[in-house]
Amino acid sequence: MNFAIVGATGNVGRKTINILEKSKIKIDNLFLVASKKSAGKIIYFKKKKIKIEALEKYNFAKAQITIFAAGSLIAKKWAPIAAKRTIVIDNSKYFRMDKNIPLVVPEVNKSALKIYKKKNIISNPNCSTAQLVLALKPLHDKFKIKRVIVSTYQAVSGAGKASMDELFSQTRNYLKGKKVKSKNFTKQIAFNLIPHIDKFIKDGYTKEEWKIENETRKILDPSIKMTATCVRVPVRTSHSESVNIEFKKSFSLNKVRELLKKAPGCKVIDTQKNGGYITPFEAEGSYLTYISRIRKDNSNKKALNLWVVSDNLLKGAALNTVQIAEVLIKKYIK
Repeated sequence: MNFAIVGATGNVGRKTINILEKSKIKIDNLFLVASKKSAGKIIYFKKKKIKIEALEKYNFAKAQITIFAAGSLIAKKWAPIAAKRTIVIDNSKYFRMDKNIPLVVPEVNKSALKIYKKKNIISNPNCSTAQLVLALKPLHDKFKIKRVIVSTYQAVSGAGKASMDELFSQTRNYLKGKKVKSKNFTKQIAFNLIPHIDKFIKDGYTKEEWKIENETRKILDPSIKMTATCVRVPVRTSHSESVNIEFKKSFSLNKVRELLKKAPGCKVIDTQKNGGYITPFEAEGSYLTYISRIRKDNSNKKALNLWVVSDNLLKGAALNTVQIAEVLIKKYIK
């Protein structure tokens, strides 16, 4: 099996390389692709030197599976070209709501992959969506979700390396009493929160909020009512979510805990004492999605509150694409 990664030098690209190194997938050749300015650079994979190839000159026929980790503009232009010669797994937002392209979180809806040949493209969901549906899936199967209210607290790594660098530089300047300048954010991010991710669209919502609402419905159930508020926080890695879930059926906390403890890819850490929950710092580097603060909504007898945390560069991006590839190889590629 030959693999390729487009955007190999970015945050998600490098994480994908690391995950593939640990994966059980047998890779004969790995091709790493990036912009012209990165061409010729060397990245190691399983102690072997791999030279970065320029996207404009790369031959997509060299790999059976190609992971795109390079953003929407690159995906829009190059993924359809690539899909004529390789199976594309795309991390960007560009193809997610296309009805002929599966939007997949393997633990939740891997059966959706059966339609991938329609365009030979598979879409990876928004990082906040991926961790959310892991927690929602077992509860929806048992109690039928009527409505979800989610507030996200999203790390700067979700906006790319330049945004991570800006958090560090702003923090340093603020602590030294120097003037803080914002380049990649609409406001100061150091020691602050910004209730604005992506562009504003209709009704005062942002595109990020639209994505988490509509992607969750596509993956899980279009009948679920949803509303979201997405906030950028001065955290390096891992997204956190405060989730309120209203069910159609009655539930017990014991059953909820039992279901979530068994949920694939999830781990419950909820001892209801000081430190008995997971924070984004602790989730960084972990493949798991953590669930804490499980409690009934005292204002609604059929509603529940959860705290969900996961590394946005792993399950929210690189890890999920590799897991999709694993299912493809096992069930669909001969």
